[in-house]
Amino acid sequence: MTKPLHLTDQIVLRVLAKYAERSEAGIEKYGTTLMRDDLNLTDWLNHLQEELMDATLYIEKLKSEVKQLEDALDYYEENKNL
Repeated sequence: MTKPLHLTDQIVLRVLAKYAERSEAGIEKYGTTLMRDDLNLTDWLNHLQEELMDATLYIEKLKSEVKQLEDALDYYEENKNL
């Protein structure tokens, strides 16, 4: 039997809400839940691989934005007394 949840951690609650929203969006888009049985193990692994590849692209994008912010901050620090 599953223990009832008594969550007070607001971060965990926000993540759970996002999971619920994502689930609803997936059901609306694909018309099914993850309990579907039309995919085999390789299909699921391919989906996972594609998602992880997307994640690495997002990371690279964010790293470039952080670099731009760091460069701007460095420029500001070097020139603030001019």
